[in-house]
Amino acid sequence: MAASEALLPARGDVDVSLTRRTVLKSAAAAVPVAALSTLPAPAAGLREPAGIGRLAEKVEAGMAKYAIPGAGLGVWYRGREYVRGFGVTSVDTGEPVSGDTVFRIGSTSKTFTGTAIMRLVERGRISLDRPVRAYLPDFATQDPSVAARVTVRQLLNHSAGWQGDYFWDTGQGDEALAQYVAGMTKVPQLTPLGKVFSYNNAAIGVAGRIIEVVAGKPYETAARELVVDPLGLAHSRFFHSELDGFSVAASHNIVDGKPVVEPSFDAMPRALHSIGGLISSARDQLRYARYHLGHRDLPRLLSDRSRLAMQSHPGPGGTLFVELNGVGVTWMLRPTAQGPTVVQHGGDWSGQHSGFLFVPQRDFAITLLTNSESGPSLVAELFADDWALQEFAGVSNLPAVPQELPPSRLAAYEGTYVSQQIGFDGKPEELGLDLTADSGELLAGVGGQALFRFAFYRKDYVLAQNPDGTPTHVRANFVRGTDGQVEWLRYGGRLFHRQAAGQSATKRALRPAKLRHPATVW
Repeated sequence: MAASEALLPARGDVDVSLTRRTVLKSAAAAVPVAALSTLPAPAAGLREPAGIGRLAEKVEAGMAKYAIPGAGLGVWYRGREYVRGFGVTSVDTGEPVSGDTVFRIGSTSKTFTGTAIMRLVERGRISLDRPVRAYLPDFATQDPSVAARVTVRQLLNHSAGWQGDYFWDTGQGDEALAQYVAGMTKVPQLTPLGKVFSYNNAAIGVAGRIIEVVAGKPYETAARELVVDPLGLAHSRFFHSELDGFSVAASHNIVDGKPVVEPSFDAMPRALHSIGGLISSARDQLRYARYHLGHRDLPRLLSDRSRLAMQSHPGPGGTLFVELNGVGVTWMLRPTAQGPTVVQHGGDWSGQHSGFLFVPQRDFAITLLTNSESGPSLVAELFADDWALQEFAGVSNLPAVPQELPPSRLAAYEGTYVSQQIGFDGKPEELGLDLTADSGELLAGVGGQALFRFAFYRKDYVLAQNPDGTPTHVRANFVRGTDGQVEWLRYGGRLFHRQAAGQSATKRALRPAKLRHPATVW
């Protein structure tokens, strides 16, 4: 959240900051955690590809390194399905994870919202290029001109331009999403409508409300009737009350380098369900991926034309941990050096972090679900880095060779950059990063604490590295204003606004968010 996934406020002892993604750094210690594969041995005469074994070893090694108690893995490769569970659902119970164990998938839920919208498009109930007010006549935003013009498509491709991290908790009633959308007048407009990509949880919330109004029923009911149930996703639900009899992955925090069950992480405002609320299994997520690959053995929810339209015609591009050509209808479209497009999402919530991608031209898909706050580190290794894409699809990220820049060039990027969000309590919060030149790179920190190094690999684009120079597998970029000067840092898909000279993050007394490693998408 959308994953994948933003700054979230502490609730009790829960700190869900900078996102779903937990956009900044995770300092999980390397503590061994047993990993147990639950996939039966291949049927007689069928040999498991060596790459699947190497992937399992990589998952197990990452779980041990990052203190991840359990993970669910699904892979579609060379016409076969591989679904496995690793480790345990809870360090308290020791129950093994299976391919049917359910995790909260975070922002990959957004693509279910997008698929539901497309079903209503095919029924003639919604048009992507009509204004939102065609369906929500009272829709209002802080900038009245935007409310009158924004289209459904702009909601779904993250180009609405208003602040995206809006997490107001409006309760658990059926009216929760309607109240959330009614509060959009408190959300600032950051960039012109349709011009700039900025990851936008709030926009997908508005799309979820459109589904409610058009379908005449709560979002969760409509999403199940339109997508979840027709696809036969038997282990995919929105409410914990629906999980009786399921194997459920408990959420874990990291305390003194060890995973500890944290029940408070399970709470999610109902208003965020269309944004990141689905609870699902590796097996169901792989079935969902196969549907979007166009496999004919699955129900045909959409015509091929509509399904492929979700994966094409992207809006503005940029970065969200990887470089993006832009977003189609909720799917992030990622370029590769070899040409084929990677279609991806992923999501994060406290203690639940996941990755999800597929490559249509290679008929390959992979999903990984984890149950620890340290999960983003493993997700980044498999979904932002090249390893899995090279191993199974023969494609890789666009080249990125870090360069050292002279101080005169780095000066154009130095300064304090501030990102905002609206928390569970409906109040605004800020997080700032100070960027200073250091040894040919930019050092990013808060209050004198170094968090990252940004190494440029082309104009305005950087690789995020740990302070010691080791990779995080994450890319970010700077966005220039109409005057050609650097105005924003886009990190984790969010826009951090460059402040006037002399305003450091320390001087602004910004909230000291818990900083974690960026991973997938929330």
